[in-house]
Amino acid sequence: MKQLLNTLYITTQDSYLSRDGETALVRVGDEVRLRVPIHTLGSIVCFGRVMCTPGLMSLCAEKQVYLAFLSEHGRFIGRFQGPISGNVLLRRQQYRMAADGKQCVAIAASFVAGKIANARTVLLRGSRESQSEESSDALEKLCGRMARLVELTQTAANLEALRGIEGEAGRAYFAVLDHLVGVEKDSFFMRERSRRPPLDNLNALLSFLYTLLSGDCVGALESVGLDPAVGFLHQDRPGRPSLALDLMEELRAVLADRLALTLINRRQIKPTGFHRRESGAISMDEGTRKEVLVAWQKRKQEEIQHPFLGEKVAVGLLPYAQALLLARHIRGDLDGYPVMIWK
Repeated sequence: MKQLLNTLYITTQDSYLSRDGETALVRVGDEVRLRVPIHTLGSIVCFGRVMCTPGLMSLCAEKQVYLAFLSEHGRFIGRFQGPISGNVLLRRQQYRMAADGKQCVAIAASFVAGKIANARTVLLRGSRESQSEESSDALEKLCGRMARLVELTQTAANLEALRGIEGEAGRAYFAVLDHLVGVEKDSFFMRERSRRPPLDNLNALLSFLYTLLSGDCVGALESVGLDPAVGFLHQDRPGRPSLALDLMEELRAVLADRLALTLINRRQIKPTGFHRRESGAISMDEGTRKEVLVAWQKRKQEEIQHPFLGEKVAVGLLPYAQALLLARHIRGDLDGYPVMIWK
């Protein structure tokens, strides 16, 4: 298993990134704020007005350090990377399987089953920890329904049926997510999932974490030689990393959703860190983003026992581990894709 490298997040506006030998330098005005050896980094993520010199971009390309640019509020803008060392034979097989209805549905069913099963795990944990009998009953009732939906994914005849199952599970899940919020319920609540733009504080927090997870999934797929743009569950669309969105489905609830709820319930983030813009969208201030990023990095450093690989894996390497298993299935080394089921 590869080593988990650090991600450098630049959130201070008007920062200036440059190269000093084999080191990335971060300046704000005339002050050097940070020096980071490039070999310790797996990626650099820049928010808002952050400038980067051609020299550092060249170093990142040479050392295979992923350089991403997001808006100040966390919307993905673009990425820069060096030559992709993808396996053309693996990618050709990926394209063939994506175009084959039966094989495409089989892989997509694994993604949907993993997504629902892991969402159910989050709800079960919430039910056990809930101080409200009403909330506990509502969560347990939905868990039974979601177990049946997992079973239905194995008999779905086509992608339309699978997407219908996924949509039903998603709507039901977000309808009860409010029960898992234990504090500041007037400020952190979930009425329905709103994406572009997020219309409440919890949706804004989830969207931000999903953007981070999506970037990790893109990098993981490219590192094993797969094309992030050609998926099985999500339809192809120009500029859309469909396979990365497929891969992150099984990881959303246990990585992003659980972290969001932990940050709220432990009062690590506060309602005052969220603001409504003129467009109606909710965004986080710089201090709140930093708090979330620190928690995200700490979460990625934790280790779990991977149920299929049978070895300890850093949480931050789960996208890579699953991308590797997906590549092995596409090559024909595994009979099926072993989705990550959280225990």
